[in-house]
Amino acid sequence: MSIGEPGQGTAACLAVEGELTIYRAAELKPVLLDAVRTADAPALDLSAVTEFDSAGLQLLLVARREAQRLGKPLQVAGASPAVREVFALLDIDFEGAAA
Repeated sequence: MSIGEPGQGTAACLAVEGELTIYRAAELKPVLLDAVRTADAPALDLSAVTEFDSAGLQLLLVARREAQRLGKPLQVAGASPAVREVFALLDIDFEGAAA
């Protein structure tokens, strides 16, 4: 379970690995919001997320709301099967992620 930040300049891609669940919500929330606030074009790479629950979805929705408030698009650059399954189940659409 780690968080990486591959990216350069004002475009940034935050890679989340491992669980995106209630067990990591407190750890991930400030990191996600900081990425949204500091990058001109924030993106999330969720391709290595192994578990994804409603708390993880809530974090993504909070990050998207913050990006919208700042007038920025928040793109999901990659989504693991666990993430795609929840997006499809709830008919959630994130830019760049097939639901």
